[in-house]
Amino acid sequence: MAKSGGVSRDHARSISAKAVFAGLHLLSVLLCAWLLMGGWVWLGQMTGLKLSLSDSFRGTLLLACALLYFARHLLTLFYLLKRKLDYSEVFGLALFMGVFEIGFLLLGAGALRETAIPFGPLDVAGIALVLAGSFLNSYSELQRHWWKGDGANRGHCFTGGLFACSMHINYFGDTVLFTGWALLTLSAIAFAVPVFMAVSFVFFHIPALDAYLSDRYGAEFDAYAARTKKFMPFVY
Repeated sequence: MAKSGGVSRDHARSISAKAVFAGLHLLSVLLCAWLLMGGWVWLGQMTGLKLSLSDSFRGTLLLACALLYFARHLLTLFYLLKRKLDYSEVFGLALFMGVFEIGFLLLGAGALRETAIPFGPLDVAGIALVLAGSFLNSYSELQRHWWKGDGANRGHCFTGGLFACSMHINYFGDTVLFTGWALLTLSAIAFAVPVFMAVSFVFFHIPALDAYLSDRYGAEFDAYAARTKKFMPFVY
């Protein structure tokens, strides 16, 4: 089994694992909606704690982010992803998604604040980053998928499209997305997520994946790596 960055690189349909992953992610999104629509207050009543949400509008924005991310996740699972998906990866990532999606919603919806914060320039910036990051990740993956669908490209490394700007523009897109998502919460705590993701991409996933791709594509990949930024276009 070929592995890099802790994930399998073998090709397999993994339909059952993908279905479980999608179901667990859907559960996370539904829990977000339930908490926003009264579930958080109900939990407070059941436990005797004083729980409330002071900013339902911001909570709705964050629920919309979760819905967009879920839609993109379905696209990835059932259209773009061709490698084997192990259940250890499914449950680990599903737990991570649930923690940050629910955590972001509660932070932004005012679980730790007594008053709502008016919509302002930071929210506009947050929405722009969410949309830009989603585009960079999903469209770059689509470009690569369509290119690989041409039999004439078999055995070659995709270096065009958005991947000409950065070797891992999809990872950078996710970091931009999560930075915007965290910004919409207006809570410093939330920024631990994009920071963690950026660090894990730069110091774990990218080196492991680059080693795998260099071994697979040889000089073609090495030449691409020599002329292209690894993560952030024009910077690194």
